[in-house]
Amino acid sequence: MRKKKLALNTITSLILQIVTIICGFILPRLILGNFGTDVNGLVNSITQFLSIIAFLELGVGAVVQSALYKPLADNDVNQISRICVSANKFFKKLAIILLLYVIGLIIAFHFVINSEFDYIFTATLIGAISISSFAQYYFGVVDALLLTSDQRGYIQYLAQIFTLLLNTFACVILIKSGANIQIVKLTTSLIYLLRPIFLRWYVNKRYSIDRNITYTTEPIKQKWNGVAQHIAAVVLDNTDIVVLTLFSTLSNVSIYSVYFLVVNGVKTLFTSMTKGLGALLGELWARKEQDELKRIFEISEWAIHTGVVFVFGCTASLIVPFVQVYTLGVNDANYVVPEFALLITIANGLHCLRLPYNLMILAGGHYRQTQSNYIIAACMNLIVSIATVHFLGLIGVAVGTVVAMLYQTVWMAYYDSKNFINAPINYFFKHMFVDCICFGIAYFICNLFPFSDISLLGWVTQAIKISVIWFICTFIINIIFYPKYVKGLFFKGLRKVYKNNK
Repeated sequence: MRKKKLALNTITSLILQIVTIICGFILPRLILGNFGTDVNGLVNSITQFLSIIAFLELGVGAVVQSALYKPLADNDVNQISRICVSANKFFKKLAIILLLYVIGLIIAFHFVINSEFDYIFTATLIGAISISSFAQYYFGVVDALLLTSDQRGYIQYLAQIFTLLLNTFACVILIKSGANIQIVKLTTSLIYLLRPIFLRWYVNKRYSIDRNITYTTEPIKQKWNGVAQHIAAVVLDNTDIVVLTLFSTLSNVSIYSVYFLVVNGVKTLFTSMTKGLGALLGELWARKEQDELKRIFEISEWAIHTGVVFVFGCTASLIVPFVQVYTLGVNDANYVVPEFALLITIANGLHCLRLPYNLMILAGGHYRQTQSNYIIAACMNLIVSIATVHFLGLIGVAVGTVVAMLYQTVWMAYYDSKNFINAPINYFFKHMFVDCICFGIAYFICNLFPFSDISLLGWVTQAIKISVIWFICTFIINIIFYPKYVKGLFFKGLRKVYKNNK
């Protein structure tokens, strides 16, 4: 049963990510083509400002999940009910704060952005977009956390897939029919309301939750664990668009959002493939199996470094051609910004490069010991972005993210080498050296093949050519510097093929 649930959760999660990426490309392109760059920038700014409310969640969702594991395993209905009631109280308070925050945005947002839209246009758009956020925090979050903790995340993933597809279909029809942007976004919010309604129905049917139960002691222990990490994550994820909204133009916000669609999609797919690694590292650390922990970590470290270089290298070479095809016919802004494209790709590549080090820290439970690193990285991103956005624009906010991610990656690698892996930090610097060599050589070679046929077929042809170049360069350089890992991977594949054909 565990294997079945694991398979269902993995498959549906991957399908959800793919559907999210595809739908995430369709609607912004339609908005760009039918409403223009400034409207697209305004929509992204409002969405980003509303997402900041997640800052107040302070990582409580992850703690709620952890608190539910044991009572679910013991089938302790009363404790499950207490945890759900406590969590609901917290998120209802958060929903009230969200409501006040939305009212504040409606009043003030128009006056702090550089746009030509009138007050009513901006206010109604904020109201339309905010409905789904309010519903989620009012009664949707806890049900989703309960299902995920009980290894039934596939239920909410399927619900998300359905609402995403339904929303995309409905919005395409509305936009093609000439509906205004407020109606389109209101429709999105109303469709997304279906998900928390369905989850509440399913949870009430599947679990015997007593939503009126009382408790004398707080059932969710260590509510404030991981606060620094959560705050840093929220700041890092939201800094760029907020800074551009306040200190630049909506046109730049729109350009940023188009490139971010690409790199964020790649990042999401990459990180989804490493979700099981944290649990494995945590188990080995808890069992004090130091030799096996070191072996698994070193293999994972090499695999992630190699994968990041290949995946984000291809992205760096193909992102501008893709944006050229994606924005074909949109002429109210210049979407071809190669320097920004390279920097934003490197920034998100560094985010993935830090995965093994971050996962090890979380697996070891070293929240308090590492909180300064997260806080400093968030501050660095914010300060550098604000300091450089005035004269560098888009490139400025990308520089801020690169600096913060580079600092955090090096710091985490050093911390892990001293506290978990007991290996020289030189191993990490060797990885970085090989990454830079591989990236530099492959990127230079790919630039010798300029993109000229601005069409979907032309881009696909270019993508095949570029992917082959990156694969060959990555393979050759890794066989030189890491022959043991490459040969091990090759022979493991041969053994698997032999076993399947036996």
